[in-house]
Amino acid sequence: MERAEIVLPCLDEAEALPGVLAGLPAGWPVLVVDNGSSDGTADVARAHGARVVVEPRRGYGAAVHAGLVHATDDLVAVLDGDGSLDAGVLPAMAEAVRSGQVDLAAGRRVPETGSWPWHARAGNALIAAELRRRGLPVHDIAPIRVARRDALLGLGIRDRAFGYPLELLLRAGAAGWRIAERPVRYSRRAGGRSKVSGSVAGTARAVRDMAGLLR
Repeated sequence: MERAEIVLPCLDEAEALPGVLAGLPAGWPVLVVDNGSSDGTADVARAHGARVVVEPRRGYGAAVHAGLVHATDDLVAVLDGDGSLDAGVLPAMAEAVRSGQVDLAAGRRVPETGSWPWHARAGNALIAAELRRRGLPVHDIAPIRVARRDALLGLGIRDRAFGYPLELLLRAGAAGWRIAERPVRYSRRAGGRSKVSGSVAGTARAVRDMAGLLR
């Protein structure tokens, strides 16, 4: 089975991490990027066998970029460390990239009841519709994804905040990447409240970061 190095960008995910790490594909290397946590996230990650790097610059994109820079495997998988996404889809996604079927395997969230607040779902739908209008075959903004590390770094993504996954899709589309979505179960996060979808304000910040990329 083809493996990928799993990058988990984390900010205060100590409560969720043990369950998240236990649910990842067995034998796959895991890199936790601690993005300035104050709850001992890094210590929990190390205690459960994950490699840890610290990215002091706050921002989802900053954490993901740091993970890519420090990753060592050819294939890299990125997903949140909050336990909301079913990591069971990763082997099939990694195989699709390894075999050359696609350049980017991305998840399309299938939400369980109560897992995706209306404001976050609406914002995602609007952005995805605009991406399809531009020719990208997506219905989500790649909340879980697998691609080759060097290719991702080669896209030159600049956003270091919530706009990172959108810029990734825009640049991948412009570069002619073959992108395929795979449904992934989306559950309530394992601990605390989401920094993005957990509030209208959080969603608004994310949409603001993304809107500038669509101009």
